[in-house]
Amino acid sequence: IHGPDGAKLSKRHGALSVQAYRDMGYLPEAMSAYLMRLGWSPGHDDIITKEVAVAQFNLAQIGKAPSRLDFAKLDSVNAHFLRAAEDARLAALLVGQLGVLSPAAQARVEKAISVLKNRAKTVAEMANQAAFLISERPLVLDAKAQSSIKDAKEPLRRVHDVLVAQAEWNNAALSSALKTFATDEGVGMGQIGPVLRAALTGGAPSPDLGQTLELLGREESLARLADQVEVSHG
Repeated sequence: IHGPDGAKLSKRHGALSVQAYRDMGYLPEAMSAYLMRLGWSPGHDDIITKEVAVAQFNLAQIGKAPSRLDFAKLDSVNAHFLRAAEDARLAALLVGQLGVLSPAAQARVEKAISVLKNRAKTVAEMANQAAFLISERPLVLDAKAQSSIKDAKEPLRRVHDVLVAQAEWNNAALSSALKTFATDEGVGMGQIGPVLRAALTGGAPSPDLGQTLELLGREESLARLADQVEVSHG
């Protein structure tokens, strides 16, 4: 196996140990599926399991030229197996990467697995995307989030009031409520969205706003908004 530059794989190409790839967030079955295709082509590009490979394997399909390690392809294969993996298993792996969490934060992470695994290529990417779920209040806002909220306290207060009155707390209903709010305010979502996202995540990456609100849950979402507009939590 050669590196992406065509030279023999060595330390300068990065991770070489199985443990290193595990820590980078690759699943064992993804590594197996990727590595067994290096130097062997069954005549198609489908991602297959070891069991399927055993049935299809033929020595005549072994290539003579050295194979190259392609991280983009490895990411694609791993994303395939992430989507197919059981949520409970991924939750355990993800919590292992995130470290000690409060019971509430861990519950939010476990609830979000089905969303996170479809947005990430590795468990490490899932951990990065879960950052907004595990942040403890009051959130520490990055510079961009602070700038977004600075001059938008009143619109944010009105969003808070609308969400307090929201009966259904799911992605579709919340997205619809936000669009109606923007229309009533006479502005586009491009003006409301960044402010709301800043208050909810502190600047961390997150899904669409309706999904973000649903995953955080009513109590946590409203509390984070209240922190920024200094309204009563009662």
